[in-house]
Amino acid sequence: MSAGVWFRKCLRLHDNAALTKAAESSDSVIPFFILDPTFDRSKIGVNRFHFLLESLRDLDEQLRERYNSRLLVFRGKPAEVLSELFEGSGEFRLGSLFYERDIEPYARARDAAVEDLAKKFKVPTMTFSGHTILDVDLVVQAPGFKPPIAMSSIQNLVKKHGPIPKATGAPKYLPALKVKGGGHKYDVPDLAELYEEEPTERHLMPGGEREALARLKRSCSDKDYIATFEKPKTESTGRQGAPWEPSTTGLSPYIKFGCISVRKVWHAIDDCLKGRKHSQPPMSLHGQLLFREMFYVLGASVPNLDKDKGNRMCKEIPWGHNQKVLSAWEEGRTGYPFIDALMRQLVQTGWMHHLGRHAVSCFLTRGDLWQNWTAGRDIFDKYLLDSDWAINNGNWLWLAGVAPWSAPYFRIYDPCPGPKTSLNAVHSADFIRHFVPELKGMPDRFLLTPWKAPDDVQKAAQCILGKDYPKPIVDHKSAREGNLSRFKAALESNRTGSSSKLPEKFGQRKTDPGPMRVAYSDKSATSVLESGQASGSISTSGGGRRVSAPEEDDDGRAKLKTGQEAGALKRPAAVAAGGARKRPATAATAAAATVTRGKSQ
Repeated sequence: MSAGVWFRKCLRLHDNAALTKAAESSDSVIPFFILDPTFDRSKIGVNRFHFLLESLRDLDEQLRERYNSRLLVFRGKPAEVLSELFEGSGEFRLGSLFYERDIEPYARARDAAVEDLAKKFKVPTMTFSGHTILDVDLVVQAPGFKPPIAMSSIQNLVKKHGPIPKATGAPKYLPALKVKGGGHKYDVPDLAELYEEEPTERHLMPGGEREALARLKRSCSDKDYIATFEKPKTESTGRQGAPWEPSTTGLSPYIKFGCISVRKVWHAIDDCLKGRKHSQPPMSLHGQLLFREMFYVLGASVPNLDKDKGNRMCKEIPWGHNQKVLSAWEEGRTGYPFIDALMRQLVQTGWMHHLGRHAVSCFLTRGDLWQNWTAGRDIFDKYLLDSDWAINNGNWLWLAGVAPWSAPYFRIYDPCPGPKTSLNAVHSADFIRHFVPELKGMPDRFLLTPWKAPDDVQKAAQCILGKDYPKPIVDHKSAREGNLSRFKAALESNRTGSSSKLPEKFGQRKTDPGPMRVAYSDKSATSVLESGQASGSISTSGGGRRVSAPEEDDDGRAKLKTGQEAGALKRPAAVAAGGARKRPATAATAAAATVTRGKSQ
């Protein structure tokens, strides 16, 4: 009987423990993928599914060319397909099963059912870790484990459970696989068999292991780029002259589908850094992979991480629900050109820069539209090529302001950002004109705020507001103020209600300490904020007044509130660059939030 290798996310030959072990243990190996034709197409966009099919086709071609083997695509529900394979009632029979583990709730339930089936048919199974840097299950099961909620937490876990294993190569040998009659019914299907629509982007990020390895090689050929990489400094509006091109490595879809091993990426970066001065987590490329690992560990250890209730990592907020508003946001019809361009980029290409994700997520939730983060999460899940259950949930929890790793809830992005804001919308004019062609003729000075353009300017631009392009769905200033009041009221409700409504970071406290606060002593507020100290570690010695933390206003500038405006202040360099705040040193600042950045690559 044959050894079956069940491909799910590990769509590659290199660093594939299941494939390698199966080749070593049996003289007959059947590589296969299970496709359930009844999947809900309304929840998986055509571009995302097209990327999957390209990755499967690349895997099949490599198996044929290198080993005279092939990938078999079985159609049906996993339990039904595997039951037939274990029983041998069809064309194939498995005597053993090898596969890579997955931490998603759906996958856990599916795999538990498969393990029960295997026991019933007395088919031995062997599972492996491989989609993360560490073996997440072993990390979670270790004595004294606590869910990580900051960069320092995940760094400590990696240090404790390391070193990070080196990625292995592809198997040197794999038994040939011949199928009677050519086995065309097991071929990777064409997209047209499953979707009526065509993909709207075919060339930006082609799927497959070979493309992933080539992309990694191109990125690492510029060692200075790798060594100096700082994610918050990359541009949210693409590359100059090519606003559709990512300003980052673009590896995240390939890591998500397992077209490339995350451990291979880690060590390739490591090789580039040797002997060089380089950036550090959380902003560095290693930092991005560590955030990914953090969200995977949380996904494996926190029940209901994908829920807004019954989730100990989520503050309960009474979000609204308005389908018309959600649809306008999804389709890029909010009347805010920067937001609309980003959402249209998402739908058209399956990609969006992480700062763009910040902007549209904040706009949908606490910033402007007051919609539940789970609704935005589901829309991202539909369109993003790199949509990953753990990372998608972790980022939406963060950006909605409800997680232990969230920045203070009152930090709201300006949906009309200039090039010098923290959103790094350097090429916003080209970006907007590319993805929102209705505004192509609008002068630069009105491009972000076309509702301010006089009637004659709108006519000359052939873009009449309310006719050719929508008027703003909300007034940002009033929506922002109203939502801040709502969020504050929700915190007050949590403070007086059940402690189960508070995220885990509050430990044994029965109440929510409220927004982050800092204090200063005999120094002036400006000198403290401009000093080398990171905000959140400011001394409370002496008889200084207590003041609110610097608020990041819509235009990205810090303001100090003492009951009246104290004037615009320069943000500390660490905060301006997106760095993490240090844990407060005193009880008076115990409510300080750790500012972290969950990432796409």
